[in-house]
Amino acid sequence: MTELTLTPAQARALHLAAQGMLQPRRSKARKDDVLAAIRRMGVLQIDTISVVARSPYLVLWSRLGDYEPAWLDQHLAEGRLFEYWAHEACFVPIEDYGLLRHRMLDPAAMGWKYSASWMRERAAEVAAVLSHIRTSGPTRSADLGRSNGQAGGWWDWKPEKRSLEVLFTSGALMIARRHNFQRVYDLAERVLPSWDDSQLPSMEDVRRRLALQAVRALGVSKAAWVADYYRTRKPHADLAALVEEGCLLRAAVQGWDEPVYVHRDHADLALRAAGGALTPTLTSVLSPFDPIVWDRRRALELFNFDYRLECYTPAARRRYGYFTLPILRRGALVGRVDAKAHRRQGIFDIISLELDAGVRASERLAADIAQALARCARWHGCPELRITRTVPALFGPMLEAAL
Repeated sequence: MTELTLTPAQARALHLAAQGMLQPRRSKARKDDVLAAIRRMGVLQIDTISVVARSPYLVLWSRLGDYEPAWLDQHLAEGRLFEYWAHEACFVPIEDYGLLRHRMLDPAAMGWKYSASWMRERAAEVAAVLSHIRTSGPTRSADLGRSNGQAGGWWDWKPEKRSLEVLFTSGALMIARRHNFQRVYDLAERVLPSWDDSQLPSMEDVRRRLALQAVRALGVSKAAWVADYYRTRKPHADLAALVEEGCLLRAAVQGWDEPVYVHRDHADLALRAAGGALTPTLTSVLSPFDPIVWDRRRALELFNFDYRLECYTPAARRRYGYFTLPILRRGALVGRVDAKAHRRQGIFDIISLELDAGVRASERLAADIAQALARCARWHGCPELRITRTVPALFGPMLEAAL
């Protein structure tokens, strides 16, 4: 296959196709589709903020449409997924356990996610937590009392929670299941009895396979984007060598100085993209932790979308809102919506919806976005959709008319 040259729009279409976000699904989602979507992405990032659906459930909804969120929890409990630090905290297909096992064996390299001093200075307390789980079985943090008698938020974990987390990062514990989205910890040998470290792949093989999986998930990738996907550390895989092996294809994007890479599994898809045969038609809202936007630099370079999550920004300094969701519309990121689901009242509140500069408000755009918002609201169990503010202001009546 000779080197392809793609337009930026074609590169975006190839990326969306690889992510399963090119066109709306035509069939009703089934439980197996949840696992297939995660395998396609490689990882599903976890976040607990729930002003709308928690991030992993929303990422799946963007791809699958209406589905049963409990299916994700069931796949974890049934051993088809495991949790670990991949991009960040993620659900990962269980077959990739070996690719992340090296991180567990060198937890000190995980930065803030692990505390060697805690393990050393609190060895007796850590051992007591491990002994409790060994004797009593799967355990939530809530099942363990705060030994220091103090209360605190997520920034001030009780000692038992910290011990659970360092044991998790070191691989001694795994997440057996979730209960009301709370982690249930158990011994790794009970959650994954089939594993032993004689199966551990070499670091060279790990780097190679994670790079290939990242490129396949991205559809089209600059070299700088590859390491971010699984947050791999240097030395990184040699992409030029993977091209020589035929595992990756090198391509170009008009206006970009550096080459891009395409997984050989997507060779035919890339040809279709270059021929203009991939037409994005899906309109949806995205989680801030969707793979399409989680790398803010990539979102800017690929979609010209300057995105920042502002929930950690003081309210007075927020530009767009607490938890803004990017709006994907027919291959472009066209704006963002600050939304909140009031499930008890059945109201999906659009606090603010702002189109990006240069995006022209039109009735067709309004119809696409209105339909996506209405679908999202219904899935949240909120039949009423309330719009408070739009930018530009004239877009609000267009949306109302399209609902």
